[in-house]
Amino acid sequence: MKADIHPTYNEINVKCSCGNTLATRSTYSTKDELAIDVCSECHPFYTGKQKILDTAGQIDKFNKRFGNKS
Repeated sequence: MKADIHPTYNEINVKCSCGNTLATRSTYSTKDELAIDVCSECHPFYTGKQKILDTAGQIDKFNKRFGNKS
């Protein structure tokens, strides 16, 4: 292996837009803090607040057009 070709692996703080912070290690080196939009504390999939919306009956429209095509 070649010496000194790998990036440095530093500890950084990751801060979510909801205010949650966590410490991790990364090669991200432009700042000591990385800002993200969503995390497991605020993402709807992980919080259980996920909603499935059927806007304008799209599922019914699909079933009418292609439901009997088997």
